Amino acid sequence: MTRSLEEISARLAPAIFVVLWSTGFIGTKYVINNAEPLTYLAIRMALVVVVMGIIAAIARPKWPDGKGVFHSVVAGILVHGFYLGGTAVAIAHSIPAGLSALIPGLQPILTSTIANRWLGERVTPLQWGGLVLGLAGVVLILHNRPMTGEAGWGWLASGVSLVSITLGTLYQRRFCSRIDWRAGNVVQYVAAAIFFGGGAWLFETNVVHWTTEFVLALTWLVFALSIGSIGLLYWLIRHHAATSVASLFYLVPAVTSLMAFVLFGERLDALAMSGMGACAAAVLLVNRRG
Repeated sequence: MTRSLEEISARLAPAIFVVLWSTGFIGTKYVINNAEPLTYLAIRMALVVVVMGIIAAIARPKWPDGKGVFHSVVAGILVHGFYLGGTAVAIAHSIPAGLSALIPGLQPILTSTIANRWLGERVTPLQWGGLVLGLAGVVLILHNRPMTGEAGWGWLASGVSLVSITLGTLYQRRFCSRIDWRAGNVVQYVAAAIFFGGGAWLFETNVVHWTTEFVLALTWLVFALSIGSIGLLYWLIRHHAATSVASLFYLVPAVTSLMAFVLFGERLDALAMSGMGACAAAVLLVNRRG
């Protein structure tokens, strides 16, 4: 019975991760209406540090040594710092929530290329075909989108988030996979809180409108995203090859776009919907073995 539950959980984990990760873009749109991006992220990371500190105090995990702390800080700045910062800045620069997930959706291409050399993972021809199909799907979803002006800065920020989440997940797999996730996350979130706090103090006014919308969205982002989806991501990184985990990010733009359509009325045409289908097919191919 226990084994069956574990197998079911393992099969459901990728789908749960995609849904949770996609809600991050939706929640960010809500909080950006009430606070500047780095200010909101500084508050979010401070709250997460408190929650993870309580979890660590109860669980009493083994804490990493000096080298482990260093690697956790680097992973935290990449996965939480530049990735979340880039996403929030993109949405703040008028990139719709559904589209803010698209550039990071290219992550599997970068991951497979780097993992092939850095982690020694063999990427099969079938998986390469899936990665190319996924790239084509993202291109279809991106067609006819403005790429200049304020939107240009938003796409640039999305590009930063793409590079950082790619390097961050690979770095996490190579250097942090043996660190207890509770202790490691505390270190990572402390680093991210300092990173965003410094950025908010230097570049923003730090004005926050504590509306019900802001509080509810922030609460969701703290618990469902920073605790739930990040913990699930690191579990997937430990139990699956980097290329397979990265392929899940191809589904995020499609799921986010559907959520954004329902909540914000962001519309997609037939070509973009075809791109979503290509992304879904890409995930199936990339996760096949042999």
